Amino acid sequence: MAKGARQFLMSKGLFITFEGGEGAGKTTQIKKLAGYLQSKNKKVVITREPGGTPEAEKIRDLLVQRDGGNWSPEAEVLLLYTARQMHAQDLIKPALKQGKIVVSDRFADSTRAYQSYGHGLPLEYVNNIHAFVLGNMEPDITFLLDIPVEEGLKRSKGHLQKSKDEREQTEDRFEGLDISFHKKLREGFLELAKANPERFVVLDATRDIDTLQETIRKKVDEKLN
Repeated sequence: MAKGARQFLMSKGLFITFEGGEGAGKTTQIKKLAGYLQSKNKKVVITREPGGTPEAEKIRDLLVQRDGGNWSPEAEVLLLYTARQMHAQDLIKPALKQGKIVVSDRFADSTRAYQSYGHGLPLEYVNNIHAFVLGNMEPDITFLLDIPVEEGLKRSKGHLQKSKDEREQTEDRFEGLDISFHKKLREGFLELAKANPERFVVLDATRDIDTLQETIRKKVDEKLN
C-alpha cells in the first residue's frame, strides 16, 4: 500500500482487491472469502470494477460490452476513473469509515495493467490521473490470481457459454482481444506485483480452489490481527 494511504482514507476497515487476467477465478475466491469473514461476524461489502454504484455500472456497459463502443486507450482510462471516483466516494470510503471490509473484484491495478501494459499507454499517464482523482488511495492488500493466458481464456469462454445471464454473455470485449494483448496484460500484473511487494500477494490460480482460499484467508487474518 502506498505510504500514507490509510491516513488519507481515515478508515477503520480493510480494503481488499482481487486482480488477474480473464478466467483467473476471482469471483469464486471473493465469494468464499466473504463467507469466511461473515462467519467471523465481520461486516463485508462485495463490489466490482468497473461498477459498484448505479452510475459506474452504466459506464461498465460502455467498457465491457462487445457493442459498448470503440474507445481509445486514453478514453478508456478517463471513463474508468469517472466510474472509480463515484465508486470510491459513494461506496468504498463510507464502508471503510464504518469499519467494514470491502472486497473488490478489480480496482486501479486493472487499469494500469490493461490500459498501460496491455494497450501501451505510459504508466505515468494512469498514475497521474489516479493521483488527481483519488490521491494516494490504494488497497490494503491485493491478491493477484496468476494464470497462463491460454488456460485463463479457455476458462473465461467456458464460463460465458454456461452463463444464463444474457448481459454477462456479452461482456466479452476484452476476451476477444488478440492473445498478445493478454500476454502483455499478465506480464503487466506481475510487474505491478514486483513493484509493490508490500501490498500484493501473487497466487498460482491453477492450484485447486480450496488451497488458494486457505492461503487467502491466512493473509487476510494476518492483516486483521
